[in-house]
Amino acid sequence: MTDLAHLKFYATQPHQCSYLPDEQAVTLFLDPHQRIDDSTYSRLSELGFRRSGEHLYRPHCGQCKACIPARIPVADFVPNSQQQRIYKRNRDLQVETIRPVITDEIYQLYARYIRARHADGDMYPPSQEQFRSFLVSDDAFCEFNEFRLDGRLLAVAVTDRMGNGLSAVYTFFDPDESRRSLGRYAILWQIEEARRASLPAIYLGYWIRNCRKMSYKTEYRPLEMLVNQRWIRVT
Repeated sequence: MTDLAHLKFYATQPHQCSYLPDEQAVTLFLDPHQRIDDSTYSRLSELGFRRSGEHLYRPHCGQCKACIPARIPVADFVPNSQQQRIYKRNRDLQVETIRPVITDEIYQLYARYIRARHADGDMYPPSQEQFRSFLVSDDAFCEFNEFRLDGRLLAVAVTDRMGNGLSAVYTFFDPDESRRSLGRYAILWQIEEARRASLPAIYLGYWIRNCRKMSYKTEYRPLEMLVNQRWIRVT
């Protein structure tokens, strides 16, 4: 296990925030040459770090504290009536866990999703290099969970399996299957997967009050948020 005190971190120059257009953001990155084990990743996740591709990072924005790390305490989660309906609606899906890989089938699904759902964001237009740098990692804790219906790929949940929980890195899905609520279902599936593996939490990344695209995270209750370096429960 690596002593966190000996890890090196680097801060970026201020740049335009991806979520709040009137704000400047600064990001703190773990030294990309520092290989981490599962225990170190778990400890960094407790401090609000997140993975993107081969990089672990967290916001480091001075006075702005809008990005709040959020996680679901698995043992206490009880699905509401809408979530129960979503779960039942997708019982016909088969899930297979694979190592991170970029295939034509997976990339085409990702590209369709970005074009349909995020054409106004900084991930548009999609490219294979962008996909690789954003989602693919050689680390043993990273996995792709494929959701299929009779062999047809409907969704992929990119998940990191840590000692203290699962990190829901990103989910992309068939934009023509909106009735299924596949993004929400992927989180519900990861909650059940964490329970099967006796893992205590699902890490959802950052919640931002004034960002509409982040609002779905508060649908999962109870929810814990990292405020002033303490995880507090929101019921």
